[in-house]
Amino acid sequence: MKKNSIALVAFDNISAFHLSVPCLVFQDIFIDLEPAFELTICSEGAHDVALSSGFNASINSDLSAIDEADIVVIPSWPNTLPEPSIELLEKLQKAYQRNATIVGLCLGVYVIAKAGLLDSKKATTHWGFKDVFQETFPNVTMDCEHLFIEQGKVLTSAGTAASLDCCLHLVRKLCGNETASHIARSMVTAPFRSGGQQQYIPSPIPNKPQAATSFGYVLDEVIQNLTGRYDLDTLAARCAMSRRTFTRQFKASYGCTFGEWLLNHRLACIQQLLESTDYSIATIAELSGIGAESLLRKQFKKRFNVSPSEWRRTFRGNL
Repeated sequence: MKKNSIALVAFDNISAFHLSVPCLVFQDIFIDLEPAFELTICSEGAHDVALSSGFNASINSDLSAIDEADIVVIPSWPNTLPEPSIELLEKLQKAYQRNATIVGLCLGVYVIAKAGLLDSKKATTHWGFKDVFQETFPNVTMDCEHLFIEQGKVLTSAGTAASLDCCLHLVRKLCGNETASHIARSMVTAPFRSGGQQQYIPSPIPNKPQAATSFGYVLDEVIQNLTGRYDLDTLAARCAMSRRTFTRQFKASYGCTFGEWLLNHRLACIQQLLESTDYSIATIAELSGIGAESLLRKQFKKRFNVSPSEWRRTFRGNL
């Protein structure tokens, strides 16, 4: 079987984890398997790179390694998003033109987008940089709900751990499911994770309104009793407001409607109960104020793209 050649691009101050993930998946983990890849770590000028952890990585190849590679991997990029060199961008463009697979892991997507390889395509990256990327690359559709996205010969992945998912996907595509599953078991990780980034993004729940209001005390009581049933007319009356004034001031202060605010708090309660108790889903539905188990499952899946049971398996500790 022909080995796929991989050029892995390194740079100064790269995280050791970001650099090591492709090395592990495409090379080091093939302990009792026939190696399917030939991996070369390269850098501009073949210079050794200083890792963010405080030690150096010795590099023997310059960016010419990209010229013949079947797969080019940009494993990350600095958080400050410096401009990639003209040489690197041109190498990526030529590799893409000759039908090489281009992979951007985490912020490595920035380099690929700068090369113009994501124009009119969908891509993902770390959720914390979604707004920056959308502003910088208006011709790219940033979809940060997925752990990785494949668009033709271009693959992009979300944050740190999602690099594993993306690399395993590439192994599965090129070498088959059996090989990918074997590698995943060897690394003691899941061969495929369901859901997406949404389950890892903190839900914004302001503790205090952004502007001075008269309903803070009332809302504190609501948080302490999520199982209650609330209507806008009663809440507005308790705040000495009309329904219309309450609705307007609430939206101005919290950036959402009262219903959305209440649902956010109930979902946060559900997360906490799933992670810290053995309660059934039906019981959690009652304790969180959602009420019906079916409604809990529907709202939870809609918000986090995983089931409550999957969330519990992923996030709970040993009780």
